[in-house]
Amino acid sequence: MLLKLGSKGDDVKKLQEKLGLKGDGSFGSNTEKAVKEWQSKNGLISDGIVGDGTWLKIFENSSPDKSTNSVKIDLVKLKGHVTDSIINQIPSIIEKFNCNTPLRLAHFLAQCGHESGGFKSVTENLNYSEKGLLKTFKKYFTPELAKKYAKKPEMIASRVYANRMDNGDEASKEGWKFRGRGYLQCTGKSNYKLLSQEFGVDFLSNPDLVATDYPLASAGWFFNRNKLWSICDKGISNDVVKELTKRINGGDNGIEDRLEKFNKFWSLLK
Repeated sequence: MLLKLGSKGDDVKKLQEKLGLKGDGSFGSNTEKAVKEWQSKNGLISDGIVGDGTWLKIFENSSPDKSTNSVKIDLVKLKGHVTDSIINQIPSIIEKFNCNTPLRLAHFLAQCGHESGGFKSVTENLNYSEKGLLKTFKKYFTPELAKKYAKKPEMIASRVYANRMDNGDEASKEGWKFRGRGYLQCTGKSNYKLLSQEFGVDFLSNPDLVATDYPLASAGWFFNRNKLWSICDKGISNDVVKELTKRINGGDNGIEDRLEKFNKFWSLLK
């Protein structure tokens, strides 16, 4: 989907009518002006161009139909860039969690790809050295404690995730039991409870299933639940990738790799 000055057709007519203009099917200067005004009022980049994000947002409150509710995505273009196993899971993510435009999917895959080291890691690596603990978890470790906990992942997780996200205290070891899993590292007992409700699977008793059977689905759930698609819909700029990264990671960790991955997936899917 890409409508701009000079475009013609039924989609342009539908757009014009939605914006309160005469539906002549010709994208002229008046249509461009109306689009810019609408984008500005709705927090989008005011460029007068209607891509997937703008189209989806304009029609999000309309009765669903094939043209406004989703955009066909050619998954064949992903072959050789992600495994067939991941490609085979994407249709269910599209249908169940609203990852239904090329733009959304490009952002989604970029973030998942970075967080999982290229879709290779499905369980959080907590094998920190003393230096790593003091750098990453300085709130929880003094130099003395870092020596005691270094290279002991179970002890580290039990401490840093204790008494939050519905986890018990350090002695309960629930911080370790409910450590990060899946391509976006679902973490904490509270999130495992929500995942159990969503999928009808007892992740509380068997949290490893998030890593083995639901690594991509859990990530799709996270995006949808936290309304991250609204950020994706803002476009393809570096600022959008940075905003999305901040919501997922809490900062801009790995931003260069995330940008590189997004640009790669967008070039394949657009």
